[in-house]
Formats: sequence, C-alpha cells, structure tokens
Amino acid sequence: MNIAIITGASSGIGREFALQMDRHFHNIDEFWLVARDRDRLKDLAALLRHNARIFAMDITDGNRLSDFEDAVLRHGAVVRMLVNSAGYGIMGVFCQQDRNLELGMIRLNCEALTEMTHRMIPYMRRGSRILQMASAAAFLPQPDFAVYAATKSYVLSFSRALGEELKDAGIYVTAVCPGPVDTPFFRIAEAGASTLALKKYTMVKPERVAAQALKDSFYRRPVSVCTLPIKSLRAVSGVLPHSVMLKAQRWLKQKGM
Repeated sequence: MNIAIITGASSGIGREFALQMDRHFHNIDEFWLVARDRDRLKDLAALLRHNARIFAMDITDGNRLSDFEDAVLRHGAVVRMLVNSAGYGIMGVFCQQDRNLELGMIRLNCEALTEMTHRMIPYMRRGSRILQMASAAAFLPQPDFAVYAATKSYVLSFSRALGEELKDAGIYVTAVCPGPVDTPFFRIAEAGASTLALKKYTMVKPERVAAQALKDSFYRRPVSVCTLPIKSLRAVSGVLPHSVMLKAQRWLKQKGM
C-alpha cells in the first residue's frame, strides 16, 4: 500500500497540500493525515477522493510516534511522500516570551520533524519524496522572531544535507521556504508582537505555496521558494553579511515598515 503522510494537515499549508495532492497524485492508496485536531482532520478527510486515515496526535510525543510507526509497519505501507508541515512561531522579544512556548517551538519545528523523518525513511522506496516546511526566515537571523527563525534555519540545513545523503537511494528532499502565508499562523505568531509591516505586502495564499512546492519536489529541487520578493531575499541574504541585514531590519522596524 502506497501512502502519503502529511503532518499539520488540519489547517493552513498542510491542509492545502492534502487537497492538491488528492487531485494530482494517482499512485497513492491512502492519505495519512496527522494533527491534534480530530474534528478538522475528519472535515478534511471528507473532502478527499482518496482513502484517508486520521491520526489525531501530538507528534512531539515520542510514544505516539512509536505507535504511528507501528501502524506503518502493520499495514505494510510504503511511504511515497512525507510532508512535514506541522509547526508554529511566536513573535516578540526572546526574554519576554513564555519559555515553554519557545522550547515547544524547538520540539515541534525541529525535534519532531527530525524524528518523524528518521522513522519514516526505512519505509520509503526509490522515487519517494520528502517535503520539509522551512521558511524564508531560515535565510537570516530575525530579531523578535529569534527562535522561530533559528528552527527554520535548522530545517533548511538538515534538509539540504539529508537530500545529499539520500540521492543514491533515489529519495528526494525539498525544503519549502515561503515568505508570509495567509494562514492562521500569523494570528498565533502575533499574539505578543507584530511582524514588519513590509512583510505583509509579500503575503501569498497557501494554494500558491503548496503548488510551487509540489512542482519543485517533482523536479527534484532541493529548495522551493515562492514569489520573486522571497527569491530576492534569499539571493541578497547569501551575499550581504548578516550584520548588514540585521541593521537593515532594525532600520525598517524604527521606520514602522
């Protein structure tokens, strides 16, 4: 049985991945949808033409991940696509944030993603693919978004290296690095502070991000970047010293931009 696994499937980009893959992936027998909100997962499953299996679970719980792997083994499943889309961000001055929320970001955005990936690779075959949700925040340090940007930098670096390791096995890894996306993410992230106003002008719909990511995965590209402004940011951040970029961010914040 060929399966596609999507974490963070109950909303936002994860949900959009499920909807688009349902329309275009014909070699998948079942979608395995993972998130904490069972009701939203049920609503999503009802929209899919493929068979869908629901796993309402917290993927930062190692015991639940063990149970999940047992289910893969028990069903003799081949993981053709793993989409690690679960994650969250909190904005604000680091020392003023809830420590548990900051550490929870690391556990979800980094540790859980890593553990899920490690557990699922043995069940993949040549031609399988992994999509890891990073962010344009991965390209440079971001004051007032310090931990989130650091976690996404980890995801980008990990994904690039893992992709090289898996090439001979024919398993392809794509790190997805969108800028601001019109999802519930910002309503959560901005609970304690707001992002640069300039970022809002580059916001895109999750449909566009998912479509670009799936296209880039198909073409075996290691990084997926959506929209010209974010591609430009990536290029500039690879040329200018981060000290210069940090000064620019400070200046933009002071100008209310």
